[in-house]
Amino acid sequence: VQLQASGGGLVQAGGSLRISCTLSGQTFRSYTLGWFRQAPGKEREFVAAIRANGGSTHYADSVKGRFIISRDNAKNTVYLQMHSLNSEDTAVYYCAADKSIILSSIPSVSAYDYWGQGTQVTVSS
Repeated sequence: VQLQASGGGLVQAGGSLRISCTLSGQTFRSYTLGWFRQAPGKEREFVAAIRANGGSTHYADSVKGRFIISRDNAKNTVYLQMHSLNSEDTAVYYCAADKSIILSSIPSVSAYDYWGQGTQVTVSS
């Protein structure tokens, strides 16, 4: 399984950005997909996730109402649409995937077996 994230960049505070992650090598629809982020000097933290098959979504409180996670099973791609960005959203964003995650483990870094290389999102004030 390989994950390739893309779409990061520099955006002004209050702006929007969409990042993407493509999974190759396996049956995409069978995977729960997550987005995590890591700012300098901080631990990697959960941002959002979308379950396999039924596609229920889950968000960290810090992004709820601003970020939207979605998946396109035909394109093997998961998206993170980010709105109302602020400086605290500046981080490297990582996509992650796993076939079997229980609900309570969705926000856990250790629950995901596969990780992409990360894409930098920088919000300027």
